[in-house]
Amino acid sequence: MSVSSGEYWLISAPGEKGPNDAWDKLNRATSNLSSNSKFNIPDLKHFLQILLGYFEFFKLYPLLKNWAGKGRMSYDLKVAESPAYAPFFGYMGAASAQIFTVLGAAYGTAKSAVGICSMGVMRPELIMKSVIPVIMAGIIGIYGLVVAMVLKGKVTPSSEGYNLNKGFAHLAAGLTCGLCGLGAGYAIGIVGDAGVRGTAQQPRLFVGMILILIFSEVLGLYGMIVALILGTS
Repeated sequence: MSVSSGEYWLISAPGEKGPNDAWDKLNRATSNLSSNSKFNIPDLKHFLQILLGYFEFFKLYPLLKNWAGKGRMSYDLKVAESPAYAPFFGYMGAASAQIFTVLGAAYGTAKSAVGICSMGVMRPELIMKSVIPVIMAGIIGIYGLVVAMVLKGKVTPSSEGYNLNKGFAHLAAGLTCGLCGLGAGYAIGIVGDAGVRGTAQQPRLFVGMILILIFSEVLGLYGMIVALILGTS
């Protein structure tokens, strides 16, 4: 099929003097289509011809050539490893460390306070002595605060080299500290509630309660240590 001079600018690539490969492929495709279908082939050719013209007019012809398989799409490995959303995982790690540890501390405080208030009705002189579970539950929130501040200082914009590897490491650090603190707070709350009630009836249970609370508190400390290793390595 010949192409008139008035139609040539719509289908030619910049710098070429004749019909390009895209138009030749279009001719072959529409010729095969005309023999096997009842479509209006001239209208289809005219539509595709205008479409190619718009691609060339808006400087999209190189994109069309890549899409058609004439070129290769470039792939920047550095950009792929440091996407714009990489810092999101780092910030989520910092938030997770603080949120979950505070949840554990809140549960431990509330659960222990219920036991203290129940015990204080009959033995008010033991209230201050029984506040130890509440204090130990509050320390768990400090673990999360420390880890969150460390992770926040490590997160930088992706343009400064913050990649997905760092983001995932900081997310893992935050979840480790947060979930360990949540479990520790849950244990402190249950032990504190039962411990202060038992201490009111049998004072010799006090030392055993303190030892159990210490081992429950250490669970959150383990999580903070691992989180600092993940966040700073």
